[in-house]
Amino acid sequence: MKILITGGTVFASRFTAEYFSKNNEVYVLNRGTKPQSENVYPIIADRHNLGDILKKYEFDAVLDICGYNETDVRDLLFGLGNFKTYIFISSSAVYPETLNSPFKEEYEIGENKIWGDYGLNKIKAERYLTENCKNVYIIRPPYLYGKMNNLYREAFVFECAEQDRPFYVPNDGKMFLQFFDIEDMCRFMGILIERQPKQRIFNVGNPTSINIVDWAKLCYKTVGKVPEYRFVEHDIDQRSYFPFYNYEYKLDVEKMLELMPEVKQLAEGLSQSYEWFKINRKEVRRKKLIEFIDNDLRG
Repeated sequence: MKILITGGTVFASRFTAEYFSKNNEVYVLNRGTKPQSENVYPIIADRHNLGDILKKYEFDAVLDICGYNETDVRDLLFGLGNFKTYIFISSSAVYPETLNSPFKEEYEIGENKIWGDYGLNKIKAERYLTENCKNVYIIRPPYLYGKMNNLYREAFVFECAEQDRPFYVPNDGKMFLQFFDIEDMCRFMGILIERQPKQRIFNVGNPTSINIVDWAKLCYKTVGKVPEYRFVEHDIDQRSYFPFYNYEYKLDVEKMLELMPEVKQLAEGLSQSYEWFKINRKEVRRKKLIEFIDNDLRG
């Protein structure tokens, strides 16, 4: 197939580009400010000022990994030539936090006060696409993780484990998190392109969630360590020392499982993430979580 992928240089878009380039003709659309993925054809342009640069191409699929708002998707659609399938990576942030969990695709979307404008902008992008694109699929993932993850999430826990640090846990550590491996997301996009199901919006993610204590334990085990926990009272902002918001939810992923019954086990995905991290440490976008722990919690 001939596939266009937005981005192609960082985490989700980079992994997607390299995943599909193994068996397809992959083009990546970006501004050329970062190293390109391997075995792809870069199209150097700003999606907001495309002119006719894409009009000469015909794509079997457009995978919009980097679209965040209505303007992003509108300008890309306007600049495209012929294509068959458009897949947009949205977010679980489109579901209001007041809804009963697990969130289902048919739930009414709206403002989520935890995610704010990020969720609202994804909603506007979704609506524009459903109104203006004939063959669009919308994917709503929870927290993505895995190989090439440059966000300071599992990488933060890996570093704590490597340095034999105790792990600081918000409240009682029983808050659950839902994850989805980036390779599974790519596999699912491939299934959508191939099978063209009637369902247009899909929640994706591991069918089982994991609480903070067990997630940290699994990350430490990946490094070959066992965590010693420190529990932090709720009046301290957990984003100062922990990589996720104080927000528990779950996506109903039954429709995804009908098409893709098996997903990668979290332990396997974390192991792959750690192997990548060990040789790509400089690519991780660190936050000052450890500094806060040393200066404000340990003291």
